[in-house]
Amino acid sequence: MKIYRLKLISKIQGCDVNPDLHKKNKFIFPVVVAVVSTSVLSTAMAILWSLTRRKREDRWWLSLINIAGAALLVPLFCYLWFLIWRMCKAKVENKMNQDKPLHDDFGIGHNVSPPLTDRRGKTQDKDQYMKHELNIFNFETIATATDNFSTTNVLGKGGFGAVYKGILPDGQEIAVKRLSRSSNQGMEEFQNEANLIAKLQHTNLVRLLGCSLQAEERILVYEYMPNKSLDFFIFDSHRKKFLNWKNHFNIIEGIAQGLSYLHKYSRLRVIHRDLKASNILLDDQMNPKISDFGMARIFGMNESVANTNRIVGTYGYMSPEYAMNGIVSIKTDVYSFGVLVLEIVSGKKNTGCYPTEHPLNLVGYAWQLWNEGKGYELRDPTIDESCSPDEVLRCLHVGLLCVQNQAIDRPTMPEVVSMLTNEAILLPAPKQPAFFINDTTEQLEIPGEKVEDCSINTVTISVMEARS
Repeated sequence: MKIYRLKLISKIQGCDVNPDLHKKNKFIFPVVVAVVSTSVLSTAMAILWSLTRRKREDRWWLSLINIAGAALLVPLFCYLWFLIWRMCKAKVENKMNQDKPLHDDFGIGHNVSPPLTDRRGKTQDKDQYMKHELNIFNFETIATATDNFSTTNVLGKGGFGAVYKGILPDGQEIAVKRLSRSSNQGMEEFQNEANLIAKLQHTNLVRLLGCSLQAEERILVYEYMPNKSLDFFIFDSHRKKFLNWKNHFNIIEGIAQGLSYLHKYSRLRVIHRDLKASNILLDDQMNPKISDFGMARIFGMNESVANTNRIVGTYGYMSPEYAMNGIVSIKTDVYSFGVLVLEIVSGKKNTGCYPTEHPLNLVGYAWQLWNEGKGYELRDPTIDESCSPDEVLRCLHVGLLCVQNQAIDRPTMPEVVSMLTNEAILLPAPKQPAFFINDTTEQLEIPGEKVEDCSINTVTISVMEARS
């Protein structure tokens, strides 16, 4: 029923026929009659006035005409203003009725001003709140901004569809995420992302500017990130040279701040479930912003663990309890963050092969180096030599704490922020992580595994059904 309501609204917005035309037409005839009657009466009064001026003895006619004119004109003018008021009211009510399904189904179109948090996770004062209004864009505006969705403006492609760069009439640059007709994703993911990001605001979360719902089109409009995604830099041998260690550390800390906000300090407790390098966008100052909330899960503030029969995410970033048993919690994101930290420090993908006795993935390789006292060797050699070895090892240490096999052993994201920013905190020794032998054959033989594209990027996403 909700989808039908949205389609109906979209068709009304997209066609040339005004749905209020029949309402306005019933007002046109009375208005015309009122105007014509007023004009005729005014002309008649002017003629009578000229006649009475010739006969001063007939002054009583003038008084009679004034009384009759007032008796007729005042009601006519009142009726005319009443009709104008009715037309304006009908127009406003119709607009509200069109927007109401969007408010009910998506929770959008309102001014939302959730609290922001500072670097320490404390809520800021009310006067520092940022008001965020999720706009409903006209499809023609988006088409014009992207040069009719030109292939030259494509920023990336994924399971949801293509992402385009666009420029609004006021010169603002935007990123347009357009649902593909052949996409495996649909209204559920679209609604999830629009509803979530509209209610969340943090400097390390990508900002959703609005959406477009017209005919069969499903479009999300974001702020434009000029430096694309994190994987665009750290996994490229040439581009990674543009990032120094300070950039690396700030990106790690920024992601931790964003997740800490999602897990504890936001108005909703949100589990992202698809945290990876390609879902971390970088602004013009190389500040990280978490994106792609289509697979996110909302938790109650008193809820900590849940089971799901639909497992979504990217292989290599999923925690073992989630991948194998469908158990989702905030520790699911903590594990993904740990993998991401190891990738940022090393400049290597978790699913790659490394020169060890066994074909370990990055998590297993990092654990082996750590136990051998060679953790610093994991550092990306392209990082400048001026970086602090202690800071590199601390990040590696935190990453290994986050990928421990048992979820209960992993720290929470507020604890991770403290570990990264406070060198006085003594870190516990990490326990063995949940790493896998990096054998392609074994990976493909996982029972019930299905592959589904679930990202705006060109990274394969695995969707596995949990065992009953």
